[in-house]
Amino acid sequence: QVRLVESGGGLVQAGGSLRLSCSASGLIFSINTMGWYRQAPGKQRDMVALFTNDGTTNYADSVKGRFTISRDNAKNTVTLQMNDLKPDDTAVYYCNAVAFARNYWGQGTQVTVSS
Repeated sequence: QVRLVESGGGLVQAGGSLRLSCSASGLIFSINTMGWYRQAPGKQRDMVALFTNDGTTNYADSVKGRFTISRDNAKNTVTLQMNDLKPDDTAVYYCNAVAFARNYWGQGTQVTVSS
């Protein structure tokens, strides 16, 4: 089992910044990939940014150049720094980890960007 706890999020004006953090516990050694997804109302859950199993990063095209994912292995955390936020970034953001071919999800945190 892997447990993910998110923090951060909130309401910000367009052009502003927010930081999301995800802390992992449990069978951390088994995690292959870890990162962030988001789901806007009425839409599917999409990948935002993640670390792959070889340590490289993937970003959705819509966030490249604005969002940065980083990790602290000593603290078992993954952070998403979001800059130049746009109203289209409004969504519930979920931390995700894949371990033993199973998806684990955090509880989600709301990010709202006002125009």
